[in-house]
Amino acid sequence: MGSAVPLEQDGATAGEESRVENPVEDSEQDERVAELLESSIDVPVFADAVEAQEAPDAADTLEGLGIVQAAEVIEEMETESAAEALAHMHPSLAVGVLEDLIEEDPSYAGTLIEEMAPDDATDLLQNLPDDYRDKLLGTLGKVEAVKMRELLSFDEESAGGIMTTDYLAVRDTMTVAQAVEAIRKSETEEEWIYVFVVDWRGRLQGRVTMKRLLLAESAQKVIDVCDRPVDAVPHELAKEDVAREFEKYDYLVLPVVDATDRLLGIITVDDVVDIIRQESTEDAQKMVGAGREEAVFSTVGEKWRGRFPWLILNLFTSSIAAGVVLLFDDLIGSIAVLAALMPLIANQSGNAGQQSLAVTLRGIVLDEVRPGAALSIVRREAMVGLLNGFTCGVLVGGIVATLHHFFWQNAEIHALHLGAIIGTSMTIALTIGTTVGASLPLVVRRLGADPATASTIFLTMFTDSVSFLVFLGLTRLLLSWV
Repeated sequence: MGSAVPLEQDGATAGEESRVENPVEDSEQDERVAELLESSIDVPVFADAVEAQEAPDAADTLEGLGIVQAAEVIEEMETESAAEALAHMHPSLAVGVLEDLIEEDPSYAGTLIEEMAPDDATDLLQNLPDDYRDKLLGTLGKVEAVKMRELLSFDEESAGGIMTTDYLAVRDTMTVAQAVEAIRKSETEEEWIYVFVVDWRGRLQGRVTMKRLLLAESAQKVIDVCDRPVDAVPHELAKEDVAREFEKYDYLVLPVVDATDRLLGIITVDDVVDIIRQESTEDAQKMVGAGREEAVFSTVGEKWRGRFPWLILNLFTSSIAAGVVLLFDDLIGSIAVLAALMPLIANQSGNAGQQSLAVTLRGIVLDEVRPGAALSIVRREAMVGLLNGFTCGVLVGGIVATLHHFFWQNAEIHALHLGAIIGTSMTIALTIGTTVGASLPLVVRRLGADPATASTIFLTMFTDSVSFLVFLGLTRLLLSWV
């Protein structure tokens, strides 16, 4: 256990500047940038201030500028800082800035790509239009261009598409001393915890930590001190499945291999955090029919292309509920209060369905929905809907009956009858809403599609149509009896 060291023995003085910073608070560099933003921007001066920021903070600053102005600032920054800031920017904005840089100076844009980590560079290149990408790749050195083209050959939604080729690897025939010397001469700038061991064909043989390598006897063979076997993922594995493996087993790094176990690259936990964040936002947008990759920075054209098809679909599904209402236009005309009560039931049913939908989707994403468990999940949600529907129905039915008796007093229907209809309709509608909300993503997944895609649109169609049909149908049925 560590012990505290008296300040006077540490040589620190009361006036000495603190060596500890709170990452949540703005740094002096951030405050300086904020001051410059309040006045007209002198690009060289502003670029110096942005360059002094941490790369993620510099990216945030550049994202607040227009694409053209951000490109101008980047051109004035030191190359390494500019590349790091560009890599941390939102992809849609970073691509826009990179396109602007390619048009002005393709060689400089290529230099920025060469400065980036391979996985960050690949992410940007994957999102560039083909003509811009080809122009940029033409400016790279031969070795760098081949490496980039090889990474671009992998599906961007797979493990190969998110891996980096910047890692430490040594031959299995090396001694510990030879391996340490090889690591010292390596060009990687990352502070890796693990070193991978490969044979002469590049096939993965094991993994060893830096600590174990440094503590081992110099004459020992690397293969004798490494961990074997070592977990690895195939390059074609979907990135969502990669994220689940990291979450389940708490990996920090996972190697990526081909069909012959040849080491292709590695995936690190920071890449997985980005995947999880990206997938959660994509699912949220797909649920309501927005473009899966749309961002607040997307162009008007991109937003329109992503949303318009789903709005047309929503127009069609909404017309089904409208058709149900038209079937009872004479009933609504004679008892006007029904028009005010219909949205109440539909809203409650839709909200209950959304709750079940969200919980079920979360279970699918977290891989909690086991084979054969679908029926029990739907049954449990239906019971929750029944209980909530009955409770809400009794409450709302009582209030509606009271209001009708003292204020509305429509001769076409008795207050108790209206209250009973409201209560029964609420119970049925919420039960159906939760059942559909839980079933919809399970059925869609069973059909091989993404369970989140436009699920809200289809759920709303069911809940609105069923709510109107149950409420108005029960009213007409009751009036035909009394």
